[in-house]
Amino acid sequence: MLNPATAEFVDGLAARLAPGALREGASYFEEPRGRWQGQGFVLAPANTDEVAEIVRACAAAGVGVVPYGGGTGLVGGQILADGPAPVVLSLERMTAIREVLPSENVLVVEAGAILADVQAAAAAVDRLFPLSLASEGSARIGGLLATNAGGVNVLRYGNARAQVLGLEVVTAQGEVWNGLTRLRKDNTGYDLRDLFIGSEGSLGIITAAALRLSPRPAAHGVAMLAVPDPAAALDLLALAGARVGETISAFELIHRQGTDFLSEVGPEVTHPFAEQPDWMVLIDLGLPTGIVPVDVLESLFAEAFEAGIVTDGVVASSDAQAAALWSIRESIPLANRRIGSISSHDVSVPLSLIPEFIDRGGRALAALGDFRINCFGHLGDGNLHYNVFPPKGRDKAEYLDQREAIKTCVHDLVHDLGGSVSAEHGVGRLKVGDLERYADPVKLQLMRRIKDALDPAGIMNPGAVVRAKG
Repeated sequence: MLNPATAEFVDGLAARLAPGALREGASYFEEPRGRWQGQGFVLAPANTDEVAEIVRACAAAGVGVVPYGGGTGLVGGQILADGPAPVVLSLERMTAIREVLPSENVLVVEAGAILADVQAAAAAVDRLFPLSLASEGSARIGGLLATNAGGVNVLRYGNARAQVLGLEVVTAQGEVWNGLTRLRKDNTGYDLRDLFIGSEGSLGIITAAALRLSPRPAAHGVAMLAVPDPAAALDLLALAGARVGETISAFELIHRQGTDFLSEVGPEVTHPFAEQPDWMVLIDLGLPTGIVPVDVLESLFAEAFEAGIVTDGVVASSDAQAAALWSIRESIPLANRRIGSISSHDVSVPLSLIPEFIDRGGRALAALGDFRINCFGHLGDGNLHYNVFPPKGRDKAEYLDQREAIKTCVHDLVHDLGGSVSAEHGVGRLKVGDLERYADPVKLQLMRRIKDALDPAGIMNPGAVVRAKG
């Protein structure tokens, strides 16, 4: 059983840290969707040794530790609403770019570095750090790795896990694991790196990472193509893969409901089609020297149009046009928040079953009530954001008693199709029950054994990913 952090305990601990460690502010106890209000005392260590000092003190006192990055997580992993007050450990002061090694395609950064700054550091040496998502201006590397974040470029470059060579981690006992290897090959036992990535701070705190960089594509091509239905979008993905191979950086599916929301509440964007199609695909290519993006995309469009896979399209002829097309996709989540969803779902299903999921999901929800569904996301890797909204003119608050039934309807279908109820956002506290409902029982047992072995006192992000013991 954990003990609550007290002002006396935290003040004494802060006195042993660099000045400015004790922080205050409501933002540390809020999350983007407003579903929980957190609690506790906030400490912002200046370096890894101070992180270890805080954890050792909390372990000795039996006080919970909640790691805090940019606060952008959508499953409550950074918020502890109930139970004994924890120490919220913010990595915001640990922002250093420790090493830049372009000859190795490696960047060593501290966990508090903001993703956009890491991208800029890579660009300064003519390299690419390909992890990209809507919150990149505030999300921090430690949190992104702790949740194994996805984003728009997973199709080509993989999840956050694929961008990491080594880690530095503070364990639940306050030890420092110096695993900041820059090696591509190191076959010496258990892969601790992959254990901590995706653990959401429930096993230890990531304090630094050796990140893998990629060559910057010489040219980018962007197009928005109208497709008759999701099945045609998959056909287009297959055709694009056959014609341009691994140069596809992103392949995003957009439903008309998303663009209707933009027209209804903003943000204001330039719609590429005079009459909005029901389904669209945003395709982004990163191409080598000597290939003209417009030519490639126009050729792809012509072939797809001839085959009946696409019905209309716009190919960007400038960076400004490309940015305008991307702004449609990137603005949809903000429009969603302005409308207010009853229940939001971050799911993945096998690619070939996506049309079946969308069809069956729509019919199953229609049997529960009159809802609007905004289905969009990373079609190339099977990850859809499947969000359910009230009818126009109604408020989500009127439907909160149906939230659980809606979520169960969607997640049961995802599970039936062999999918995942958390594709890229993680488990946090929001989906602990879902993990217990749908995961393989042996997996759950192994996860519990790992948690008990590495954090026997249960102080690390208590209740996140694995349910806290009573």
